[in-house]
Amino acid sequence: MLAKLTSKNQITLPKAAVERVDAADYFDVTVDSGRIVLTPVRVQQAQAVRDKLAQLGITEQDVASAIAWTRR
Repeated sequence: MLAKLTSKNQITLPKAAVERVDAADYFDVTVDSGRIVLTPVRVQQAQAVRDKLAQLGITEQDVASAIAWTRR
């Protein structure tokens, strides 16, 4: 299957490829040995934020401190 990259860096995935994976509106994009790898992701807004904060090492206390600092 082929997918064309547009001048705006957009790709339309072939329907046959998308139908072979779990339904998803979002894909995690990684690069592995010169390959672009798309992994279907089901994003739950609040959990996605919590996961990203954990990945960045930002704790609830860090967030609370930042909020308190901005409210001064």
